[in-house]
This record gives sequence, structure tokens and C-alpha cells, in this order.
Amino acid sequence: MVDTLGVAVVGFGWMGRVHTQAYARVAHHYPLLPLRPELVAVAEEVPGRAEEAAAQFGFASTTRDWREVAADPRVKAVSVTAPNFLHREIGVAMAEAGKHLWIEKPVGLTAADARAVADAVARAGVQGAVGFNYRNAPAVEAARDLIAAGEIGTVTHARIRLFSDYAAHPEAALTWRYERERGGSGVLGDLASHGADLARFLLGDIVSLAADTAVFLPERARPAGATAGHSRAAGGELGPVENEDYVGCLLRFASGARGVLEACRVSVGEQNNYGFEVHGTRGAVSWDFRRMNELAVSRGTTYQDQPVSTVYVGPGHGEFAAFQPGAANAMGYDDLKVIEAYRFLRSIAEGTPYGAVLADAVRSAAVLDAMSRSAESGAWIAVDAPA
Repeated sequence: MVDTLGVAVVGFGWMGRVHTQAYARVAHHYPLLPLRPELVAVAEEVPGRAEEAAAQFGFASTTRDWREVAADPRVKAVSVTAPNFLHREIGVAMAEAGKHLWIEKPVGLTAADARAVADAVARAGVQGAVGFNYRNAPAVEAARDLIAAGEIGTVTHARIRLFSDYAAHPEAALTWRYERERGGSGVLGDLASHGADLARFLLGDIVSLAADTAVFLPERARPAGATAGHSRAAGGELGPVENEDYVGCLLRFASGARGVLEACRVSVGEQNNYGFEVHGTRGAVSWDFRRMNELAVSRGTTYQDQPVSTVYVGPGHGEFAAFQPGAANAMGYDDLKVIEAYRFLRSIAEGTPYGAVLADAVRSAAVLDAMSRSAESGAWIAVDAPA
């Protein structure tokens, strides 16, 4: 028996498109899933953009006001892919309206925002998923299993990196992403939020940290009209960049392990250089998003001069079997969002959370808040335990 579930997407920039495509593909990869998403409504305030989405993807209705989605009885689940400053208001309203919620990270501007959405989801008794997509990579899940099994010994230290050049061009438009009021933090909320989640996912809770941040391109041109993605705005009126381009952070884990998390949005020469290296007393494991389906693994009893092997993930790792029949066949970024959609819909069908949930967003946001406080004070900061 397969039931239809009415879904809506609020905010139709690039990420709204990615969510929509994931809904469209999920039944192809997970034919036994007892729910089939039906694209009921799309909300986008930019004139014409919702209508374009409906024409391309088949949404039954469009609106420029997300409140109409909250009031629509046809809608049972909502993807929130709007800008960060809207996450709290929209997320809370959708949960209070009884809608299951798939919301993009970082879930607001602060840990208080993420907690407000998490609390609303808990009160409403609905399911809540968060867009920490990199943890869905089968290789990342394989690395976590390898670490948990003790195959590299006791973890001693780790490095998590997220370097990108999407904001490196000096003509990149001064969008909401660079404003404190609407974007909150800069690279902290955008990239380091993924890093904080990966660190916790692999190694457990972070208890304290020391961070440094910097703005390397202090002014950008204001765009003349609506933007999508990372547009340019040459010749426009210049305005200040209000949040950080870069963060470097030392981490202490509850396990006693140490870590370094570094993220930058203006790294010339780096295109989505995301990954990690985890070292233990008997070995190491590393992953590079640009070689998403591989792990570099060192294990054994040689210690000094111990070799490193390339391991290709396959059908026995994570959700790989839903996409490819054998090891070393490639998966891509959009596949990670299909996995996310599947786990969200499975959570709704079974009433049990799967994948990244709002509690993970709260914990990640608490790490980001601690980074901000540390960068301001120059001191080591304890990471607040989730309420």
C-alpha cells in the first residue's frame, strides 16, 4: 500500500530546486517507500519564480506568501529553503500548523533560533529533518563505522576543512548572505555548520573550542534586482560585508580527542574542497568530497611508514545500493539530497526519526555560537549542552 503525501517547498532558489528534484527522484531509488511525495505548492517571493518552478516541476499551486502554505490542508510536509533569517519564523509556523518539516541548515541565525524550531517540532509531534547532506555520503558513514569499530585505534586528532571560492570574486553581489541581520554569521552558518555536524557525527560531542575569524573582502556591490545563488553585481553601490569570510577553530572533544575545523568562502583555487582526516593510535581515515565515493585508510600494526589504501565504497555502505550496483560507480551531490528526502519521508511513514534531525541542528548551532563568542573574546569557550 502506497500513500500520497502532499509536500510544499518554501523558497525556490538553488536549494529549493535541489529539494524538489529529490522529491521527484525518491520513488525511483526507493520503490518500497510507502509514501509518494506529491508536489502541491511552491512559495517564493521573487515575482515569476514560483510560476517557473510550477511549469518545470508540476507544482499544483504557487504563492508569494509562505503563510498560505501553512494554511493549506493539502500540504502535509514542507521543505524550508528560504534565507537563514526566515528559518525560525517559517519553521515554527509550519510545525504549529502540523506540517512535517525538512529545513535547511543552519536553522536560523543562532542556537536559540534552532532550539525554537526544534521545540515547535517536538510540541507538534511532527517529524523534523535538517539539511546536513554531507553526512549522508556512504563513504562518510563507512568512515564513522570504521572509527566506531576501533579499526584505527583510539582517535587522537582530526582535521575538518571546508574551502570554497564561491565568494572569492570581488564582484560577488552583496546579498543577504553577507548581512548580519538576514544572514547571521557568514561562513560559520554556511560551511562551518556542516563541519560542526561532521565532527560530531564522526567523533562525538565537542566540549570546548577556540576560534578566530576574518573578513578578507570587506565591501561588495549591492545587486540591482533579485538574485539567485552567488550572483555578481559589478558597478553597484558598495556596502559593507558584515560577517566572516573565514574561520579557524581548535576543538576539544568529550572523548579527549583534539581537532581543527577550518572554513573559508573566499579561497581562490579551491572548488568545494570539503573533507576530513581522522587519526588514531593505530591508523587513520580521510575523505575528500571531490572524490566522494572513496576513503583513504591506514590500519595495521606497522605504525611508522604504515601504508595508506584507497577503499571504494559499494552496496554494503550506507545507502549506496539504492543508486549503484557495484563499488567505484560514482554518486553525486544531488544523490545525497535524495537520501535525505528518503530518510525524511521514512521518518514520517514510520513515526521514527532517521538521519539528521533538529537536535543535530541545535548542537551544531551551539558550536557556531561558541565559535562567535571565542572569536570576539580571544578565549577558549565551553560549548553549551543542548537544553
